[in-house]
Amino acid sequence: MTIKAIAVLGLTLAFFISPVFVPFDGFNPTLYPIPQFTPPVLPAGYAFSLWGIIYLWLLVMAAVGLWRFREDPAWDATRPGFILSMIAGVPWLAVAEVSPVWATVMIYVMLVGALWALIRAPRKDAWMLAGPLGLYAGWLTAASSVALGLTGAGWGIGGLSDVVWGLIALCVALSIALVVLWKRPSLTYGAAVVWALVAIMVRNDFGGQVAMLAGVGVVIVAGTTLWFRARRPALATH
Repeated sequence: MTIKAIAVLGLTLAFFISPVFVPFDGFNPTLYPIPQFTPPVLPAGYAFSLWGIIYLWLLVMAAVGLWRFREDPAWDATRPGFILSMIAGVPWLAVAEVSPVWATVMIYVMLVGALWALIRAPRKDAWMLAGPLGLYAGWLTAASSVALGLTGAGWGIGGLSDVVWGLIALCVALSIALVVLWKRPSLTYGAAVVWALVAIMVRNDFGGQVAMLAGVGVVIVAGTTLWFRARRPALATH
């Protein structure tokens, strides 16, 4: 258990400092065969400030986990998934600078690991464990779907437009979110998804099909988060 707790802290530290070495300002639009200069599925720039909270909270989680809970079986159950997510997450910025396709594959690995960890997170110590895991997994749910939409539109897959790929991406994000919220109700997970959806609406000036679906998604995710927390308190976490 201690080894895994050390691995979590080490990988989280590397993840925390990675933006210092690879300043990332979004996928380069010209790396796609069909340049993605104004993709409707992309959230407004301010939304990415959430990463500051995610980085700090995960680092606190990792440090506390090693300090106080390194031998705790409940905490240890979350570590394999989180380690998997970090293995893909640490080099993600560097890969995203040169290959949106591989970055898309890697962000789904990050998501799978994060969801694995969140679903296994216990109710106890929620603000130190399930809370940051939920925020991280929620943002990855949105970000991975955005990456999917950009990849589909950027390569013209199926001959579909960027709007259609934006709608597909949102449907994927909402489907994942609803399954996760049913399995593990989490305020921070729902909040992160809602945050991303609102930012997509802002990016589109609250107009157009993608913004409309994002708005519907806000209502669905927010309502579902509160509903499942009230109806399934035994599973509810922060």
